[in-house]
Amino acid sequence: MASHLANIFGTEQDRVNCSFYYKIGACRHGDRCSRKHIKPPFSQTILLPNVYHNPANDPSCKLGEKELQDGFDAVYEDLYCELCKFGHLLELHVCDNVGDHLIGNVYARYEWETEAQAAVDNLNERWYAGRPLYAELSPVTDFREACCRQNENGECNRGGFCNFMHLRLASKDLTSSLRAGQRLERRLNPPKTDGGQGGWQPGQRKSRNGRSASPSWAKGGEERRR
Repeated sequence: MASHLANIFGTEQDRVNCSFYYKIGACRHGDRCSRKHIKPPFSQTILLPNVYHNPANDPSCKLGEKELQDGFDAVYEDLYCELCKFGHLLELHVCDNVGDHLIGNVYARYEWETEAQAAVDNLNERWYAGRPLYAELSPVTDFREACCRQNENGECNRGGFCNFMHLRLASKDLTSSLRAGQRLERRLNPPKTDGGQGGWQPGQRKSRNGRSASPSWAKGGEERRR
């Protein structure tokens, strides 16, 4: 019996623990879910909920696709550079869903559990774009299982309200350069995990036409002083 329970833990066959929570780190029922959401005491993955709001979801948005991509690249680069300060960042994913439990969620997976814990401890005292951050350890270990495969094939008919992750992807050149930069930084300097308090704003990236690519929604609000 113990072996059977261990094999079905967190799966759809588990009648006690919520499979959605263990697969994607969030559940549309939240605290009202009839099954348990047991937060992990340690994990390589952290969750920052409700960080990225896609301007394209605003009915008044008049930005073109290139401007939207440049704006997201600015956010992705800024998050990546900040999160890799706490350790070896293996994966960074940003949800483009619009459902309450997944909207704007940012997931980061580190090489070591201690690095993820250091990130959580530090980020819970930080602000981003004028809003306080909330960070927690996440049970997600395999993002291939957490992402919507139909969306990856352009076939998901639920759109942003899908209960599986629809990822917003950064430009390939940007992700390649960020990973190369992290490798170089780790060779030259040991990773620092002590960090500090305070807020930071999305970095300013310049598009090819010279205009700022930072998203307009990222500014405003009160920041905590360093």
